[in-house]
Amino acid sequence: MARLLVVHHTPSPAMHALLDAVRSGASDPAISGVEVVTRPALVATAVDVLEADGYLLGTPANLGYMSGALKHFFDQVYYPCLDATVGRPYGVWVHGNTDTSGALLSVQRVVAGLRWVLVQRPLEVRGEPLPADLEECWELGASVAAGLSLAAGPG
Repeated sequence: MARLLVVHHTPSPAMHALLDAVRSGASDPAISGVEVVTRPALVATAVDVLEADGYLLGTPANLGYMSGALKHFFDQVYYPCLDATVGRPYGVWVHGNTDTSGALLSVQRVVAGLRWVLVQRPLEVRGEPLPADLEECWELGASVAAGLSLAAGPG
């Protein structure tokens, strides 16, 4: 069974809503053979990353950068996972009140160093999440999970 690790920092109601939508999509009953494991960024470990086959990353945009919690996660897992996770798929969502581009860029720079592969368009949500934003988050979760399910093949 494939494992999808969802690493997030959800300090706001908006981030909680987006996380719930991502997890709902990733856990859709129509997608078989994928275990979805969710960890807050301050709790996730290198072992979590090494045991996963793909990743979903969620962060608020804080002062033009990813959250300190997600940065801490990357700092803890970068070297232990550097060579062992090359080529693994990932997706990302970012929420901010105004600009999210700096936060997204900071995540993309780290995962470029890890050599993970972006498999779904990054989601940037600004302001209060609308139903369309939540649907896109659901699709992000479902798409990354479905890709892992296909890659894992029949049980």
